Amino acid sequence: MNILLWHVHGSWTTSFVQGKHRYLVPVNAARDEWGRGRARTFPWPDSVEEMPLDQIRDVDVAIAQRPEELDLIPPHVPVIYVEHNTPKGDVPETRHPLADRDDVLIAHVTHFNELFWDCGETRTTVIEHGVVEPAARWTGELDRLAIVTNEPVRRGRVTGTDLFGRFAGVAPVDVFGMGVSGLTGVTAHEDLPQRDMHAAVAQRRAYLHLCRWTSLGLSLIEAMQMGMPVLALATTEAIAAVPPDAGVLSTRVSTLVEAAQWLIDEPEEAARLGARARQVALARYGLDRFLADWDRLLEEETCGSR
Repeated sequence: MNILLWHVHGSWTTSFVQGKHRYLVPVNAARDEWGRGRARTFPWPDSVEEMPLDQIRDVDVAIAQRPEELDLIPPHVPVIYVEHNTPKGDVPETRHPLADRDDVLIAHVTHFNELFWDCGETRTTVIEHGVVEPAARWTGELDRLAIVTNEPVRRGRVTGTDLFGRFAGVAPVDVFGMGVSGLTGVTAHEDLPQRDMHAAVAQRRAYLHLCRWTSLGLSLIEAMQMGMPVLALATTEAIAAVPPDAGVLSTRVSTLVEAAQWLIDEPEEAARLGARARQVALARYGLDRFLADWDRLLEEETCGSR
C-alpha cells in the first residue's frame, strides 16, 4: 500500500514504517511541523519517501495524527486517526475533536486512552505500541538513574519535572530527550541520536517514568526491552505495562525514592527486575505483533472503502 503520513511522532513512526508498505511523508523547505520529511535521528528504511505534499499521488490510506491534517488529505482516501495522547481539560467529559464522525476510524495506542476519550459515535480501536528492539543491553554499571522525556521544562508537572530533584538525592539523574537543556539539578542530554541514547541509558542502574498524565511512553518500553528495572508512577497505562516483578510502581513518590535507593545499593536485585521487564516487554510490545495488527487494520479499512 501507499500510505500518507506526516512526521509527527518520531518514535512511533520508526516502528510503523518497518512494515511492508511504501510510506509517503510530506516535506517542505522549512522542514517545519507540516513538512519534517524523513527523520534525522531515527533509523528509517528506504521505503519511507519524502516529497512535497502536492506531489504525493496514488494514496491508498492516510494516517492522520492531528485534526488539521484531515483537510490536507486527498478526497475519498480512507483515514485512520492515531490518537497518541491522553485527553486534556475536564478529563471525564473530554470530547475527542473527531467525535461523532463517520468518515474516520480512531486508533488509540492504549486501552486507557480509549476509555478516557469520549469519541461519541466515531468508530474506535486499540493497537498497542510495538517498538524496534534496541541494540543496547542493560549493564547498570553506573550508579545513576535515567529519564527519557521530551520538553520537560515546558510541560512541567505533566512529565513529573518537579519530582526529578527527589531522586537526585539518591543518585545522579540523567535526563535524555528534546527540550531538556534548561533543567537544573540533573544532567541533561539534549536530543541524542536514538542509538547513542539507548547505549547511554542502558548504563544507568534504573529507569524512572515520572509522567503524571501521559500516554504510555515508548522510551519506557524500550528501557524494559533493554533489560532495565523500572520505577514508575502508577498512572495511566503504566500499571498495565509494568508487572510487579519487573519494577516498582506507586503513586507515593517516597516509595519510588526508597526503591531507587534499594536498586542503587542492590545491583543484583536490579538485574532480576530488569530481566523480567525485558521478557514482558518483548512479549507484549514486540514489533511483529504491532505490524501484524496494523496490517490487519489497514486491509480492513482499504477493502471496506472499495
